[in-house]
Amino acid sequence: MTPARPGPQPAVTVVGIGADGWEGLPEPSRTALRDAEVLIGGARQLDLLPPECPGERITWPSPLRPAVPALLAAHSGRRIAVPASGDPMFYGIGRTLTEVLGEVHDDGPGALRVLPHPSSVSHAAARLGWPVEDVEVVTLVGRPAARLAAALHDGRRLLVLSADAGTPAEVAALLRDRGFGPSRMRVLEQLGGAKERTTGEATADDWARPSGDPLNIVAVECRRAPDALRLGAVPGLPDEAYEHDGQLTKRHVRAATLGALAPAPGELLWDIGGGSGSIAIEWLRTHRSCRAVTVERDPARAERITRNADRLGVPGLRVVTGAAPAVLAELPPPDAVFIGGGLTAPGLLDACWQALPAGGRLVANTVTLESEALLADAYRRHGGELVRLAVAHAVPVGGFTGWRQSMPVTQWAVQKPVQTPVQKPVRKPVQESLEQTAQKTADDPAGADR
Repeated sequence: MTPARPGPQPAVTVVGIGADGWEGLPEPSRTALRDAEVLIGGARQLDLLPPECPGERITWPSPLRPAVPALLAAHSGRRIAVPASGDPMFYGIGRTLTEVLGEVHDDGPGALRVLPHPSSVSHAAARLGWPVEDVEVVTLVGRPAARLAAALHDGRRLLVLSADAGTPAEVAALLRDRGFGPSRMRVLEQLGGAKERTTGEATADDWARPSGDPLNIVAVECRRAPDALRLGAVPGLPDEAYEHDGQLTKRHVRAATLGALAPAPGELLWDIGGGSGSIAIEWLRTHRSCRAVTVERDPARAERITRNADRLGVPGLRVVTGAAPAVLAELPPPDAVFIGGGLTAPGLLDACWQALPAGGRLVANTVTLESEALLADAYRRHGGELVRLAVAHAVPVGGFTGWRQSMPVTQWAVQKPVQTPVQKPVRKPVQESLEQTAQKTADDPAGADR
């Protein structure tokens, strides 16, 4: 019997290492590191390897991502191993290597072999007795602390991956600032290692612990202060959540607008005429992988949008200061477009329509007759749905209560049709069978019943 031929060997092996270092590695991970001709990693991970790993040691440069393709190409054909923290595919180097190898290697992701180690999140959940599936993980490694704000909901448990020893104090300060000072915090250091330590519990309001080990994770049990503004998990946040100068899509219209835009994970929104940024901000809050660009021509409002985005936990919002449609050519293609201002700018509506891919969505709101006429014409040309949204609020009228009507909003929502190629008509099989039988009968009448 001919033995099976081995498949292609991976170009890179990534080995997860915990705080317990070499002693905590299973034998397959040790073998991969011993056999490597080249060892590429962070200084801390490389220092954990013993002399019995003789490969050439190279420290990752900074910035890392742009240097990866050239570094791998320089050692092509050699056995490369990458020591990494914990589980390399969980906010680790594994993702970067998968993406880079997918671009430059014929075998794509198959060129990467990953040998994971329990992550710090798994260790922390085990120490705390928290089911991992019920915990939200937020990483602040290389990311602004403001992104933590989007995860703050009363009663939720968070595990925050720290950037350094100063992160716990930064987390406590943010919790206090966002109305979550009563939240309970613990810091878990060097998880899985000989120097593992967990600090005593304290609230963010009372947090005064000195900086500890830089390798730590912060456990937070969220508690909202009684007087803090409650922010839900769906679009339609209170208007009070925003700093604005009156240019704000109000709460009920905002909720209807986000419903029409229908954000999905990973999608990109263009928010034209950002105002206070509320549509783009609440688009981003629907899922951590959503992306958004807001275009605002007024510099003061653009700065205000940035502050609102930081306050509400989506500091990744890209704010472009400039006038549409002139600046749109510089933007990446959108999955959806919202036009909240500037509809009468020549060519804006057509430029947004042309930028949308097949299946993309466009929603435009207006309160003026001039812009409403443009939407009516667009509705006639492209279809979709044209609606008028009217909201009234109960207010005191003398000793009684009456309705105060807000300005009605005309909204056009449309999905760009998916173009399908025109196909030649195909005869049904039964029709072909009948024609074949008829032809056969004509050729050989006696054979019709065979």
